[in-house]
Amino acid sequence: MAESLIGGLLASGHKSSLISVSEPEESRRSRLLADYDVDCVEDNTELVERADLLLFAVKPQLLQQVAQPLRNSIQAKQPLIISIAAGIRSADLEQWLGGDLAVVRVMPNTPALVRAGASGLYANHRVSSEQKNQAESIMRSVGLTVWLENESQMDIVTALSGSGPAYIFRVIEAMEDAATLAGLARETSRLLAIETVLGAAKLAVESKDSPAELRQKVTSPGGTTEQGLKQLEQGGIEQLFNNAINAAVKRSREMGDELSIGS
Repeated sequence: MAESLIGGLLASGHKSSLISVSEPEESRRSRLLADYDVDCVEDNTELVERADLLLFAVKPQLLQQVAQPLRNSIQAKQPLIISIAAGIRSADLEQWLGGDLAVVRVMPNTPALVRAGASGLYANHRVSSEQKNQAESIMRSVGLTVWLENESQMDIVTALSGSGPAYIFRVIEAMEDAATLAGLARETSRLLAIETVLGAAKLAVESKDSPAELRQKVTSPGGTTEQGLKQLEQGGIEQLFNNAINAAVKRSREMGDELSIGS
């Protein structure tokens, strides 16, 4: 995800000379330098000392051990803190870093890798309007952004857009399998399923109609689409997605509780 953000920033016109990366593995530092011409260092403290904006892109389980040794350097520098670590609440990260910091928490998703991401952002009360613009500019380089009114909504964003790509991949799998069983070659089934999902999403983005209105327009009375939709409704598609979102929200909240232990 960090590499996708670097690529997105450069593609949107940001200068590589303004981007620095801390990476412990020498091979990855060399590759990042070769691919993006960004400054790469091995030591996190060295990076903090030169940064006005610091983005944490590490696994949630590692964030506390990465953050706490930087407490003094960050307190001296007072940069804007952005975290894309899932489940880590802003208050916990702020406490690990010594407190009284401007923190923006972000939940991106994997389509950011192809500049088609959807990110939810939450800012604590110390984040200025200018800093909010900075954070939004970074995330908009890889897709759509929305600001959340309260941090508890981040669990819903995690369940919807964070986990959502996996739901759609599963739908594509199911469509591919069904068409293959019906008699199409698997590669043909896969290609048509993927392009159908892509085209439907593009139409939903560009149309003034709601998804419900688009569905109604393509559903002719007594036609094939109507019959297919009836089967999905009888199978409880709405309840299935309701269950999926609620289960993911519940797990996101549990992870937040687990990861805040010891803060």
